[in-house]
Amino acid sequence: MIKRNYDQILNEIGEEVTVIAVTKYHTNDEAMSAYDAGVRNFGENRVEGFNEKREVIPADGKMHFIGTLQSRKVKDVIDDLHYLHSLERESIAKRIEQHAQHEVKCFIQVNVSGEETKHGLKPFEVKGFVESLQKYSKVKVVGLMTMAPETDDENEIRNCFVELRELRDELSKTYPSITELSMGMSNDYKIAVEEGATFIRIGSKLMGR
Repeated sequence: MIKRNYDQILNEIGEEVTVIAVTKYHTNDEAMSAYDAGVRNFGENRVEGFNEKREVIPADGKMHFIGTLQSRKVKDVIDDLHYLHSLERESIAKRIEQHAQHEVKCFIQVNVSGEETKHGLKPFEVKGFVESLQKYSKVKVVGLMTMAPETDDENEIRNCFVELRELRDELSKTYPSITELSMGMSNDYKIAVEEGATFIRIGSKLMGR
Protein backbone atom coordinates (compact mmCIF):
# COMPACT_ATOMS: atom_id res chain seq x y z
CA MET A 1 0.00 0.00 0.00
CA ILE A 2 2.76 2.45 0.89
CA LYS A 3 4.55 1.65 -2.35
CA ARG A 4 1.38 2.29 -4.34
CA ASN A 5 0.75 5.55 -2.49
CA TYR A 6 4.32 6.73 -3.00
CA ASP A 7 4.28 5.96 -6.71
CA GLN A 8 0.98 7.79 -7.09
CA ILE A 9 2.34 10.89 -5.32
CA LEU A 10 5.46 10.89 -7.49
CA ASN A 11 3.32 10.60 -10.60
CA GLU A 12 1.34 13.63 -9.48
CA ILE A 13 4.23 15.88 -8.52
CA GLY A 14 7.29 14.64 -10.39
CA GLU A 15 10.61 13.66 -8.86
CA GLU A 16 12.01 17.17 -8.39
CA VAL A 17 10.00 17.67 -5.20
CA THR A 18 11.31 15.92 -2.08
CA VAL A 19 8.68 13.81 -0.33
CA ILE A 20 9.13 13.58 3.42
CA ALA A 21 7.32 10.63 4.98
CA VAL A 22 5.80 11.84 8.25
CA THR A 23 6.10 8.75 10.42
CA LYS A 24 5.16 10.17 13.84
CA TYR A 25 2.09 7.91 14.18
CA HIS A 26 3.77 4.85 12.70
CA THR A 27 5.88 1.95 13.83
CA ASN A 28 9.48 1.29 12.91
CA ASP A 29 8.28 -1.52 10.63
CA GLU A 30 5.97 0.87 8.80
CA ALA A 31 8.81 3.35 8.41
CA MET A 32 10.93 0.61 6.92
CA SER A 33 8.11 -0.27 4.52
CA ALA A 34 8.29 3.33 3.31
CA TYR A 35 12.07 3.00 2.95
CA ASP A 36 11.63 -0.21 0.96
CA ALA A 37 9.14 1.64 -1.26
CA GLY A 38 11.85 4.15 -2.15
CA VAL A 39 11.33 6.90 0.43
CA ARG A 40 14.60 8.37 1.69
CA ASN A 41 13.37 11.33 3.75
CA PHE A 42 11.62 10.88 7.09
CA GLY A 43 10.01 13.47 9.33
CA GLU A 44 9.36 13.31 13.05
CA ASN A 45 8.09 15.95 15.47
CA ARG A 46 9.14 14.34 18.75
CA VAL A 47 12.69 13.63 19.91
CA GLU A 48 11.79 10.11 21.02
CA GLY A 49 10.24 9.20 17.70
CA PHE A 50 13.11 10.80 15.81
CA ASN A 51 15.68 8.67 17.60
CA GLU A 52 13.60 5.49 17.33
CA LYS A 53 13.34 5.84 13.56
CA ARG A 54 17.01 6.78 13.19
CA GLU A 55 17.93 3.49 14.85
CA VAL A 56 16.25 1.43 12.13
CA ILE A 57 16.40 3.56 8.97
CA PRO A 58 19.57 2.84 6.94
CA ALA A 59 22.33 5.42 6.72
CA ASP A 60 21.20 6.80 3.35
CA GLY A 61 17.88 7.86 4.88
CA LYS A 62 17.72 11.53 5.82
CA MET A 63 16.10 12.64 9.06
CA HIS A 64 13.97 15.78 9.23
CA PHE A 65 12.74 17.30 12.48
CA ILE A 66 9.42 18.93 11.62
CA GLY A 67 8.05 19.91 15.01
CA THR A 68 8.93 22.50 17.61
CA LEU A 69 12.34 21.62 19.04
CA GLN A 70 13.11 22.66 22.58
CA SER A 71 16.53 24.22 23.16
CA ARG A 72 17.49 21.67 25.81
CA LYS A 73 16.73 18.79 23.44
CA VAL A 74 18.81 19.96 20.46
CA LYS A 75 21.75 17.87 21.66
CA ASP A 76 19.55 14.74 21.68
CA VAL A 77 18.98 14.80 17.90
CA ILE A 78 21.78 16.90 16.49
CA ASP A 79 24.15 14.09 15.46
CA ASP A 80 21.54 12.63 13.10
CA LEU A 81 19.70 15.77 12.06
CA HIS A 82 19.83 16.58 8.34
CA TYR A 83 17.09 19.19 8.18
CA LEU A 84 15.28 21.26 10.80
CA HIS A 85 11.98 22.61 9.51
CA SER A 86 11.00 24.71 12.51
CA LEU A 87 13.73 27.25 13.24
CA GLU A 88 12.09 30.32 14.79
CA ARG A 89 14.25 31.19 17.81
CA GLU A 90 17.89 32.20 18.03
CA SER A 91 18.27 30.04 21.13
CA ILE A 92 17.94 26.98 18.89
CA ALA A 93 20.64 28.30 16.56
CA LYS A 94 22.95 28.80 19.53
CA ARG A 95 22.42 25.19 20.60
CA ILE A 96 23.06 23.91 17.09
CA GLU A 97 26.28 25.90 16.97
CA GLN A 98 27.28 24.52 20.35
CA HIS A 99 26.54 20.84 19.76
CA ALA A 100 26.66 20.13 16.02
CA GLN A 101 29.65 18.50 14.38
CA HIS A 102 28.25 19.25 10.94
CA GLU A 103 26.31 21.94 9.13
CA VAL A 104 22.56 21.64 9.75
CA LYS A 105 20.20 22.70 6.98
CA CYS A 106 17.38 24.77 8.43
CA PHE A 107 14.02 26.08 7.30
CA ILE A 108 12.69 29.14 9.08
CA GLN A 109 9.13 28.55 10.18
CA VAL A 110 6.80 31.35 9.09
CA ASN A 111 3.25 31.78 10.36
CA VAL A 112 1.86 33.15 7.11
CA SER A 113 -1.77 32.52 8.03
CA GLY A 114 -1.49 34.49 11.27
CA GLU A 115 -3.32 31.82 13.27
CA GLU A 116 -2.60 31.98 16.99
CA THR A 117 -2.49 28.19 17.20
CA LYS A 118 0.48 27.99 14.84
CA HIS A 119 4.15 28.52 15.63
CA GLY A 120 6.45 30.60 13.48
CA LEU A 121 7.64 34.12 12.81
CA LYS A 122 5.44 36.75 11.27
CA PRO A 123 6.51 37.38 7.66
CA PHE A 124 7.91 40.84 8.42
CA GLU A 125 10.15 39.36 11.14
CA VAL A 126 11.93 36.89 8.90
CA LYS A 127 14.55 39.11 7.27
CA GLY A 128 15.88 40.40 10.58
CA PHE A 129 15.95 36.87 11.94
CA VAL A 130 17.99 35.63 8.98
CA GLU A 131 20.45 38.47 9.57
CA SER A 132 20.81 37.43 13.22
CA LEU A 133 21.74 33.88 12.17
CA GLN A 134 24.69 34.81 9.97
CA LYS A 135 27.15 34.47 12.85
CA TYR A 136 26.36 30.76 13.32
CA SER A 137 28.56 28.69 11.01
CA LYS A 138 26.72 25.40 11.68
CA VAL A 139 23.30 26.85 10.82
CA LYS A 140 22.62 26.90 7.08
CA VAL A 141 19.29 28.51 6.25
CA VAL A 142 18.14 26.83 3.05
CA GLY A 143 14.53 27.90 2.92
CA LEU A 144 11.21 28.71 4.54
CA MET A 145 8.46 26.51 5.96
CA THR A 146 4.80 27.14 6.63
CA MET A 147 1.54 25.34 7.29
CA ALA A 148 -1.59 26.46 5.50
CA PRO A 149 -4.80 27.05 7.46
CA GLU A 150 -7.15 24.12 7.93
CA THR A 151 -9.89 25.15 5.55
CA ASP A 152 -11.69 23.96 2.45
CA ASP A 153 -11.10 27.34 0.82
CA GLU A 154 -8.47 26.57 -1.81
CA ASN A 155 -7.87 30.24 -2.52
CA GLU A 156 -6.98 30.86 1.12
CA ILE A 157 -4.59 27.90 1.08
CA ARG A 158 -3.03 28.99 -2.20
CA ASN A 159 -2.57 32.56 -1.03
CA CYS A 160 -0.66 31.29 2.00
CA PHE A 161 1.75 29.36 -0.22
CA VAL A 162 2.09 32.25 -2.67
CA GLU A 163 3.04 34.62 0.15
CA LEU A 164 5.74 32.23 1.39
CA ARG A 165 7.14 31.87 -2.12
CA GLU A 166 7.25 35.62 -2.62
CA LEU A 167 9.01 36.04 0.72
CA ARG A 168 11.55 33.38 -0.31
CA ASP A 169 12.13 35.13 -3.61
CA GLU A 170 12.75 38.45 -1.86
CA LEU A 171 15.15 36.95 0.70
CA SER A 172 17.11 35.04 -1.93
CA LYS A 173 18.20 38.33 -3.49
CA THR A 174 20.31 38.95 -0.38
CA TYR A 175 20.83 35.35 0.73
CA PRO A 176 21.29 33.14 -2.36
CA SER A 177 21.31 29.95 -0.26
CA ILE A 178 17.62 30.44 0.59
CA THR A 179 16.07 28.48 -2.27
CA GLU A 180 13.76 25.87 -0.74
CA LEU A 181 10.10 25.88 0.29
CA SER A 182 8.80 23.32 2.78
CA MET A 183 5.04 23.52 2.43
CA GLY A 184 2.16 21.18 1.73
CA MET A 185 0.81 18.18 3.60
CA SER A 186 -1.54 15.32 2.74
CA ASN A 187 -4.58 17.56 2.23
CA ASP A 188 -2.96 20.39 0.26
CA TYR A 189 0.33 19.22 -1.26
CA LYS A 190 -0.90 19.50 -4.84
CA ILE A 191 -1.60 23.21 -4.39
CA ALA A 192 1.74 23.63 -2.63
CA VAL A 193 3.61 22.04 -5.52
CA GLU A 194 1.77 24.25 -8.01
CA GLU A 195 3.03 27.24 -6.02
CA GLY A 196 6.65 26.11 -5.87
CA ALA A 197 7.06 23.72 -2.95
CA THR A 198 10.35 21.84 -3.07
CA PHE A 199 9.69 19.74 0.06
CA ILE A 200 6.28 18.33 1.03
CA ARG A 201 5.50 16.61 4.35
CA ILE A 202 3.14 13.68 3.78
CA GLY A 203 1.64 11.50 6.49
CA SER A 204 -1.72 9.79 5.91
CA LYS A 205 -1.71 10.13 2.12
CA LEU A 206 1.54 8.13 2.01
CA MET A 207 1.50 5.98 5.13
CA GLY A 208 -2.20 5.10 4.95
CA ARG A 209 -3.52 6.64 8.19
